[in-house]
Amino acid sequence: MTDAVAIAAPTVSTRKAGNYVYVASIVLLCAWVIVPLYFLFINTLSSPEAVNSFPKSFIPEFDLGSLTFFAGFNGMLTALKNSVLVAGMTMVLSIVIGAPAGYALSRFDFRGKEVFRMLVLLTRAFPLPLLALPLAVLFIRTGLDDTAFGLALVHTTLAIPFAVLITFSLFSGIPVELEEAAWTLGCTRFTAFTKVILPLILPGITASAIFAFVISWNEVFAAAVLTIENRTLPAFLLQTLGEAPLHLKFAGGFILVVPALIFIFAVRKYLFAMWGIANR
Repeated sequence: MTDAVAIAAPTVSTRKAGNYVYVASIVLLCAWVIVPLYFLFINTLSSPEAVNSFPKSFIPEFDLGSLTFFAGFNGMLTALKNSVLVAGMTMVLSIVIGAPAGYALSRFDFRGKEVFRMLVLLTRAFPLPLLALPLAVLFIRTGLDDTAFGLALVHTTLAIPFAVLITFSLFSGIPVELEEAAWTLGCTRFTAFTKVILPLILPGITASAIFAFVISWNEVFAAAVLTIENRTLPAFLLQTLGEAPLHLKFAGGFILVVPALIFIFAVRKYLFAMWGIANR
């Protein structure tokens, strides 16, 4: 009996230590995400004097001067509209192109399948600055320069590899027997996909769309190079805030972050569903 207790005691203590490490890791990860956002919020809602003072206050002054400046700044609302438009088109295009490619990779065996998967990954191997000049020349010749659709095509190119690989994993996790059962009940391949497979992978497709949205929303290099009059919000803020005071830079960062957070919060239930977490 004494030996059993001696063996069990280290096991219990090891389990408690593992729980402490797990909790500490979760707290550290949450702090890593929340603390910068909180300080961004505080400095956005503080006066210029408070932003430049030290030590910092942990309670905002609720001074809306910086946000009011941006609300009335010429071109701000147009840049915000362009960002939403480009991000929306990027989401749609990446799913429309990436989901069928992921389905084909999952369900069909064809010559060069592995090579195709490798080529999908290699599209991310070319840095965007290297392609800036050829893209600019091509867009000028085709009339896509300084347009939301042309910029959405570039952002879609950046998002498609992830969309293909994510949807490929989703389709691979669904047994093909479900589709075969639908075929025996009179469904075509398309109706079996829309009625059986699509509802099962909808959370994952939504997560892929969110990823495409975030890529498009944060991308600044292509928007700065390929647009002049129709710049997105990141490119507009980069141009505007180059020599701006510190409190305006915090306000610009706040304006850039908040719409993306609102969008992700609005579709959070699909992210939870993808991981099997119930959301009430």
